[in-house]
Amino acid sequence: MSVSSSLHRRRKARNAVMMTLCMGAAGVGLAWLALILGALVYKGTAGLSLAVFTEMTPPPGDAGGLANAIFGSIVMTIIAVLVGTPVGILAGTYMAEYGRFSRLTTVVRFINDILLSAPSIVIGLFVYELMVRPMGHFSALAGAMALAILVIPVVVRTTEDMLNLVPNALREAGTAIGAPRWIVIRSVGYRAAMSGIVTGILLAIARISGETAPLLFTSLNNQFWSGNLNAPMASLPVTIFQFALSPYEEWQQLAWTGALIITLTVLALSIFARSLTGRRT
Repeated sequence: MSVSSSLHRRRKARNAVMMTLCMGAAGVGLAWLALILGALVYKGTAGLSLAVFTEMTPPPGDAGGLANAIFGSIVMTIIAVLVGTPVGILAGTYMAEYGRFSRLTTVVRFINDILLSAPSIVIGLFVYELMVRPMGHFSALAGAMALAILVIPVVVRTTEDMLNLVPNALREAGTAIGAPRWIVIRSVGYRAAMSGIVTGILLAIARISGETAPLLFTSLNNQFWSGNLNAPMASLPVTIFQFALSPYEEWQQLAWTGALIITLTVLALSIFARSLTGRRT
């Protein structure tokens, strides 16, 4: 009994030490996160006004807003989602429904995992060589294509995982009544996995909304309002990057405000995605 109780006390002591270390590490991470968010909210809200959403980016030393940058980010994000989402859903559907155990699926899954963790600047350089250099100029279309490449792997992984969670009994029930396989996938598989697929799309939007490096090599920037997809277009991440490095206080304040807008947008998308996941569960 004494040996057993001594061993029990040692295990409890080790467990307490490890729990303390883990909680301390989590506390350090949360403290830094709180400091970053606190500084962002404090400095970002100081410049938050209606002019931020209605006026163009100003010249040095003048007041202005971020209307053209917000518009450019929305346009390129919408195009990226419209291009990348169908490709990702179709690829994920093949991997989950048609080629689940094929060698091609294994290769595609491996490449998809590499794209998920690849630095976004590599994607920007790839699109620069593929589109910008042959065209001879930067363009919003090139920026949207770079963002679309970042959307695809997220949607592929989410679609495959969600379809794999659909019980085979549902597919067998659809097949038993004589429905073709594509109708079973559309009417049964997609319907059962819809919330999870939408969650993946929202997470992809959250990922690309703050990307700066790919846009520096593709869409560059534009100080003025532009709806021409074949010309440089302003975007919020690139504008924040340039204004934050400038020596002008007005530009630095707009950079803080733009960073706050992106953070709140990503937070809202993440909360909405979590709510969809919870509702599905």
